[in-house]
Amino acid sequence: MNVNQQAHMASYGQPQHAYQQHGYGGQIIPNVPVSQYGPYNGPALGPPQGPLRASHSTGAPSPAPRPQAVYSQYGQGDMQNGPAPIPNQMHRPPVSQPYMPGTAPLPASQPPPYQQFTLPPTSAHQLTNQMAGMQLSGAQTSTAPPVTGPGYGSQTTQQPTSGNFPSTGPAPYVPYSASSSHFPANNLPGPPPTSLSQGSSLTQPPFSGPPPQRFSAPPTSTFMTPQTTSYVPSNFPPPAGASRPPTMQGPPLPGQQFTGPPVSQPNHISGTSLQQGMSGVPPGPPGAVLQGLPPPPQAGQQGFPPQQNGSFGQIRGPQPNYGGGFTGAANYGGQVPPPTAPPQKRLDPDSIPSPVQVIEDDKASRGSEPFTTGVRGQAPPLITTNFLVKDQGNASPRYIRCTAYNFPCTSDMAKQSQVPLAAVIKPMAALPLDEVPPYIVDHGESGPIRCNRCKAYMCPFMQFIEGGRRFQCAFCSCVTEVPPHYFQHLDHTGKRVDYYERPELSLGSYEFLATVDYCKNNKLPNPPAFIFMIDVSYNAVKSGLVNLICDELKTLLDYLPREGSVEESAIKVGFVTYNKVLHFYNVKSSLAQPQMLVVSDVADMFVPLLDGFLVNNNESRTVINSLLEQIPEMFADTRETETVFGPVIQAGLEALKAADCAGKLFIFHSSLPIAEAPGKLKNRDDKKLINTDKEKTLFQPQTSFYNNLSKECVAQGCCVDLFLFPNQYVDVATLGVVPFQTGGSLYKYTYFQVATDGERFLKDLHRDVQKVVGFDTVMRVRTSTGIRATDFFGTFYMSNTTDIELAGLDSEKTITVEFKHDDKLSEDSGALMQCALLYTSCGGQRRLRIHNLALNCCTQLADLYRNCETDTLINYFAKFAYRGVLSNATKAVRESLINQCAQILACYRKNCASPSSAGQLILPECMKLLPVYLNCVLKSDMLQAGADVSTDDRAYIRQLVTAMDVAETNVFFYPRLLPLHKLDVDSDALPVAVRDSEERLSKGGIYLLENGLNIFLWVGMNVQQELIQSIFNVPSFGQIDCSMNAMPVLDNPFSKKIRAMIDAFRAQRPRFMKFLIVKQEDKLELLFKHFLVEDKNMNGGASYVDFLCHMHKEIRQLLS
Repeated sequence: MNVNQQAHMASYGQPQHAYQQHGYGGQIIPNVPVSQYGPYNGPALGPPQGPLRASHSTGAPSPAPRPQAVYSQYGQGDMQNGPAPIPNQMHRPPVSQPYMPGTAPLPASQPPPYQQFTLPPTSAHQLTNQMAGMQLSGAQTSTAPPVTGPGYGSQTTQQPTSGNFPSTGPAPYVPYSASSSHFPANNLPGPPPTSLSQGSSLTQPPFSGPPPQRFSAPPTSTFMTPQTTSYVPSNFPPPAGASRPPTMQGPPLPGQQFTGPPVSQPNHISGTSLQQGMSGVPPGPPGAVLQGLPPPPQAGQQGFPPQQNGSFGQIRGPQPNYGGGFTGAANYGGQVPPPTAPPQKRLDPDSIPSPVQVIEDDKASRGSEPFTTGVRGQAPPLITTNFLVKDQGNASPRYIRCTAYNFPCTSDMAKQSQVPLAAVIKPMAALPLDEVPPYIVDHGESGPIRCNRCKAYMCPFMQFIEGGRRFQCAFCSCVTEVPPHYFQHLDHTGKRVDYYERPELSLGSYEFLATVDYCKNNKLPNPPAFIFMIDVSYNAVKSGLVNLICDELKTLLDYLPREGSVEESAIKVGFVTYNKVLHFYNVKSSLAQPQMLVVSDVADMFVPLLDGFLVNNNESRTVINSLLEQIPEMFADTRETETVFGPVIQAGLEALKAADCAGKLFIFHSSLPIAEAPGKLKNRDDKKLINTDKEKTLFQPQTSFYNNLSKECVAQGCCVDLFLFPNQYVDVATLGVVPFQTGGSLYKYTYFQVATDGERFLKDLHRDVQKVVGFDTVMRVRTSTGIRATDFFGTFYMSNTTDIELAGLDSEKTITVEFKHDDKLSEDSGALMQCALLYTSCGGQRRLRIHNLALNCCTQLADLYRNCETDTLINYFAKFAYRGVLSNATKAVRESLINQCAQILACYRKNCASPSSAGQLILPECMKLLPVYLNCVLKSDMLQAGADVSTDDRAYIRQLVTAMDVAETNVFFYPRLLPLHKLDVDSDALPVAVRDSEERLSKGGIYLLENGLNIFLWVGMNVQQELIQSIFNVPSFGQIDCSMNAMPVLDNPFSKKIRAMIDAFRAQRPRFMKFLIVKQEDKLELLFKHFLVEDKNMNGGASYVDFLCHMHKEIRQLLS
C-alpha cells in the first residue's frame, strides 16, 4: 500500500463480526467443520477453514455474529476470550479493496473516495459497548492485579517479563493449549494490544447511544510530518444509508456463488479511506496505525479451538492481482470445533503491512520513469523495482544506497532517533546494458586534481572561484590553486564552460587513470595472474570432482577477463595440485609435455620454479590441455585422505611475489586439513555450545595462523576464492578467514555429487572466473565536515582506521560504512561523501574509481523518518548482528537488534505521530516493513539456528551475508514467492508475488520460491493434471520425481516460460541457485516451510503477527 501522497490517516479494516466474510475476519461459517493440520511450522495461524466465503454485495447488516478464529498473542502465552457479542455489530468494507491515494487507478466499479464520510460526532469517545469489557495497559480495573504476558518466545504463564528473549535460548514450539491459564474475565494478559485498538483506553466511559459514525480526519497540512500509513481497523458500521462499495466478482467455488474481492486489488486495504480520528485531538500526520490485539480466550477455555493450517482449503484475502479463494477440503484431517464457541477477535494478517504490496506499489509508481540523480538527498526506488538511472552529478543507487537520505544535523538528534546512518557501497557494481559504465579521465602525468588539504578528488561539488583560477573544496572548505593546464573560464552562473565535457565536473561516478605515484614501489603494475589449486586427495578424486574441474578448465580458460575490447586476456595462469604434499606444474609453451615438481617440505613452502609456472594461456594452450588430461589419470588410484591447506595459500602467495604481480587463487578443497603442516586444524565442532555464552567461539578462527597469512596476502594483492566440497565438518569459520580478509569469495557444496551439484558448481566457477575484479585495491570514504566514517562491514582488511584494503574487489562485493557526527551539519550545505577506490584492472592498468553522493540534512525528526530506506537498514542490521556473534551470545545480539528498532519506532511515535490511543502501533510510512524484515533477520539460521543447521552452514551464511548488497539481503531474508499457476504465457509480466506464509499456498497451485541461494518449486496435491503434464511430463501428482535437479525441457509454452523465468532469476543472483522440487506433504516440505518467514518456525522464531505485537509492547514500555 502506498500512501505517499496521502494527507490523512487511512484505516484498515479489522475483523468484523457481522459480515460472513470468511478468510478475512476469520469467521466460521455455520455447519462447516474446522480442522487441524500441523506438520511443521504448525502455528495454527490461519483462521478456521470453510469452503465458502459468504457473499456481501450490499451494505445491509448481516444476521447474528458468527464465531471467529482466535489469534494468538505474542508467544504461546495466556489467553482469554473476548467480550460477548452485542447488538449493533458493525461492518467494514472488504479488506481487499484498494486504498484511495492516487498511486493506483480505481476500478470503474469503485465509488469516489471519501463518499462515506460524514461529520464527526460530538463525543470524543471511540469506545463501543463491545469494547467495555476490555482494557489496555494502564487502564486496569479493580477486579484483579495486572498481569504481564510472557516474553518473546517464552512459555511461562503469569510471570512478568521485560519483553526480552528467554534466557535459555529459543523455546521449542508449544501447542497453544499447553500454555493457557486462567484469568479474571476483565484482565487482558500478554503484551499490550497491538493491532487492534480497542477504541481508546478504558479511562473513558463506554460509548452509549447511537452507533458512532465514521469520523473525518483532522487535516495535516499544518504539520511537516512524514507520511505514515494507518492500520486502524474500524469498529463502526457505515452510517445509515451509506452504500457499501460494490465488490467485484471473484472465482466461485464449487456449488457456491459469491462475490469476492476485486481480483486486481491490493490485499489488505479498505475500499474507502476510513478515519478513526478523535475530535479534540490536534492534527497530525497520517500514521501507520495498527490497532488492538485480539482478546485472549476466556478463563477456563484451554487454548484455541482446533484450527486448520492455512495451506489447505483456506480462503484468504487476495494478494494484488491475485484472485479469490481456492477449492479444497475444508476439514483436512481435523475435527469439528465446539458449536458454542463464543465470537473471537483475530488480528487479520491482511491488515498489517505487506512486503508484497509495498514492492508492487513502488514498481507501479516508480518503475516507469528514469531515476535522475541530480537532486540532492533524493531516495531512489526500491531495490526490487526495475528502473533506469541517469547520472546527473550523484552516484547511481547501484553503487551507493543509504539508510537515510536526510541526515540529522546534530549528534543529539541522531542519538535520539537511533536510526543508523550508513551507506552500502558497491564500488565495482555491474550495470545493466542500457546504462553507461564510468568514463575514464586521463590527466596525463600530473594525475587527478585534488584538494590540497583533505585530498578529496575533483567532483561536481567543488566550487570554482576567482574566475576559475582556484576552487574551494566542498569537503573541508580549503581553497586550492587550479593547475594551469586545467584552467577554464566560468560562465555567468559560476560554472566552468567545459562543465558538461568533463565527467569529473558533471557526473557522480567516473574513473581517473592513476600515475606511478599511486603504484607500489612507484612502478606500474604487471598484469594479474590466476592460479588454480586442486585438491587431489581420495575424497575429491572419488567424487568425480577432479575430473570435472580438469574438463571444465580446458574451455574455461577462453573466458578469462579482458580489458575493454582487447582480443586476448593479459592474465597469466598457473596450476597446482595437492594432498599432503604440493605438486607444481611447468607448462612452458616450448615443452612437449608438462613437468611436475613436488614440494614435500610443507613446513617451509617455496615455489620450485619461476619460468614456466605462470604462463600466457594462449601460448601454452597445448601443454595446458595435456596437463588437464593427465591430472585425473595420475591420481585415479590415490589412497591419500589427508590434506594440507595453509601451505597451499602460501605457495600461491610466493608464486605471485616471485612474478611481482597481484592475482587470484582458485582453491578447490574437500576436507578438514589435519595433515601435519602450518595451519593444521582439529575438529572442534560441539553442539553443546549452541545457545551458551561459548557459542561465539564456534565462529571465531581456531588459530591466528590464517589471520597473519591474510595480512601477507593483502599486502601482495593475492585474493583467495575458496570452493569447498565437504562431507563432514571442515571448520568454515577458520578456512574462510583468508577469503574473507582478502576480498575473495567462498562457495560450499556439501555432500557434492557430480550428477546433482555439478552444474551448479560449474556455473559458479564460470561466473567467478569471468567477473570484473579490481586487484590490489585500497578504498577510502571521505565526508564533508560534520560527519565521518567510523565503522565498516564487509570482506576486507584494515591496517588503519580509514583505509579499506582488499587484495581483490569484484562486482558483487559491498562494503557497508557507518557514519557518526563529529560536529554539526548545516541544512544548506547538506552532507557529502566521496568513495575513492584505487585498483589494478585485469589488464594491469592502475585506476581510481570515484563515487560521489550528496545528502540532505534536517533539524526535524519528521524529515529524517520521511527519507529512510528499510531495505538498506536491514542490510546494515544484518551485518551488524552477524559481526556481533563473534563477540557476544546470539541471544544478546537478538535483543540488541529488537531494542534498537523499538527505539527507532518509539522515537517516531513520540515525536512525529499525532497523539492517539496507546493501543495503536504507528509506523513511519517508509519503515512500515521494518518489523517484518527485522523478524526475518532474527529468525535466520545464524541468529536462531535449529538443531539441523550445522556450525559450518552458519559460518558460511555469516560470511555470505557480510558481503551482500541490498538486493541480495532483501531476497535472502524475505524470499520471493510466485504463484506459477497464475502465469500468463502470452505476457512478459511475472505473476504478482504472494506473501511468505503457508496460509497463502493453495492445494491447487504451484509456487516458485527463491532466496538467492535456492529455488524451490512447491506443488500442491490438487494441481490440475494438464498443468502437471505440461511442466513435469508425467500424468499425475504422485509420479512427479522430486529428485530432479532441473526442469524437464518440454516443448510447450508453459514449460518454456517457467524455464526462462528460472534462468532470468539465476542471472540476477551472484550464485547459481540450487533447484529443488517439493511436493506437498513430502519430507522436503519442512525445508521449504523454513523459508515461509511470516509463519512461526521450528526453532522458536515468532510469526510476523506475533512479532509485531511484541514490538508494540517494547515500544510502549519505552514510551511509558
